[in-house]
Amino acid sequence: MFTLLSLAQCAQIKHDHLNAWQLMGQEKKCTILFFRRQTVGYGLWLFKMFLYFWRRSKMKKFALFLSVACLVFAVQMAFAEVKLPALIGDNMVLQRDLTNTLWGWADVGEEIKVEFNGQTKTTKADDAGKWSLKLDPVPFGGPFVMKITGKNRIELDNILVGDVWVCSGQSNMQWSVRLCNDPENEIANANYPNIRLITVPLASSSTPKDDFDGKWVECSPETIPDFSAVAYYFGRKIHQERNIPIGLLHSSWGGSSCETWINPDVVAQYKDYEEIMKRKAAAEVQSPAGGDNQNAGYLYNAMIVPIKNYGIKGAIWYQGETNAGRAYQYRTLFPLMIQNWREEWRQGDFPFYFVQLANFMAVKDQPSESAWAELREAQSMTAQSVRNTGEAVIIDIGDADDIHPGNKQDVGLRLALLALARNYREPPGAGMPPAPSEGPRFQSMKIEGNKAIISYRFFTANGLKTKDGGAVKGFAIAGADRKFHWADAKIDGMNVVLTCPAVPNPVAVRYAWADNPACNLYNGADLPAAPFRTDLWPGVTIDNR
Repeated sequence: MFTLLSLAQCAQIKHDHLNAWQLMGQEKKCTILFFRRQTVGYGLWLFKMFLYFWRRSKMKKFALFLSVACLVFAVQMAFAEVKLPALIGDNMVLQRDLTNTLWGWADVGEEIKVEFNGQTKTTKADDAGKWSLKLDPVPFGGPFVMKITGKNRIELDNILVGDVWVCSGQSNMQWSVRLCNDPENEIANANYPNIRLITVPLASSSTPKDDFDGKWVECSPETIPDFSAVAYYFGRKIHQERNIPIGLLHSSWGGSSCETWINPDVVAQYKDYEEIMKRKAAAEVQSPAGGDNQNAGYLYNAMIVPIKNYGIKGAIWYQGETNAGRAYQYRTLFPLMIQNWREEWRQGDFPFYFVQLANFMAVKDQPSESAWAELREAQSMTAQSVRNTGEAVIIDIGDADDIHPGNKQDVGLRLALLALARNYREPPGAGMPPAPSEGPRFQSMKIEGNKAIISYRFFTANGLKTKDGGAVKGFAIAGADRKFHWADAKIDGMNVVLTCPAVPNPVAVRYAWADNPACNLYNGADLPAAPFRTDLWPGVTIDNR
């Protein structure tokens, strides 16, 4: 057996000053003098070495040399070849009206040329063999061809320019079209060649990764069955309404916690970091095989770092179930994640829309405390305090017995309504005004004797209504004793008036405050009113870290 040089040493042969290579055998040394090759090609160099060994009739040495030379040649070719990440390939969507970054790997100092839609850009690979360059902004359109030339040449086909949305979260974002409502019909009709799909495979890492195994594909009945249903229905609605190419970049993992999607260096500075790590360590004792999707920063390293240089329009997010037991903490943890992503992408405060937790678990007869209600409150607080965010309320389409409700069509639709109203609004006079994008939201409470009067925003010209036409359900009212009772509720124009014989002097009101509340208040666009509470009394998760 012989000890061969490392790949890095083999690659060094392409430079000019390697004159000798020693191969160590078990019984003796064999020193092979290499010809100096400042200007000599590899073919001539190998031919000279062939003659060197042939003249000495050292066939065993020659066989060894030939195998090593082939290895060296293969390493040289591998290092010289321009390589691209999974995100940059055939069928990709580049973000319109944005300076897009392209990147990849090549030989150290190798010059790279990119030709695209009339642009020609050049750069050189750095000392680590990495390169990047920026393309000038382009309006939506396509298909286009991109040519990338170094020591080799790559031609990418069927490229579109449109809007790219990152789609992330936990299992309800990961849930595929084939697992949701009406899969046969939805799959059969998924013929949208100008919607492009790519999924980042599940991966967890303690260190940052620079790539993943995946590729862009056209949306079709063959490619849509295992793709994220929420992402697809969101992108489909926008594409149908605006006829713009849409790229859906899906990166989610069921059961994942919020903190695992944040840069570990950022999480380490978070005020509850030590408590988070202690809780994780305790969980691993109970389940040593688990935790890949729970470690702080691990999914960021493996599933966000490889995509964070890619130009995007914005992000949609469906997560929170795993953090429901720490809802008060989520008030700061979730905004931290959004801020971190915006800093990493370096595209400013891009749109970030998310799904509020659905109704789930058994319906309770009496008003009660709820960790899930507190998590929804944390989500609503984020929508109100973090710029350019929005919350899709789905308190009416969950499933008491299934944490993964099958109706993902309305989830995607309500996310799309937010984007259409805020990011795709037509200029004044260009067409019909945008449809309402949100259901009623609590605005204020006024106490008049034994009445609590709730005022709303985001109602429509048709005002407030109950979807089933019956009495308003879901409101609870409390006095100074902090004991809640169901309220009699009546719609009065744009307000709801509450009374309760058991509470002659009301001080606080809650609506849809439960794991699975029975509630039915909507606006004229059939969008549900968001859960809320007026009190600041401590909740059940206030001390959980």
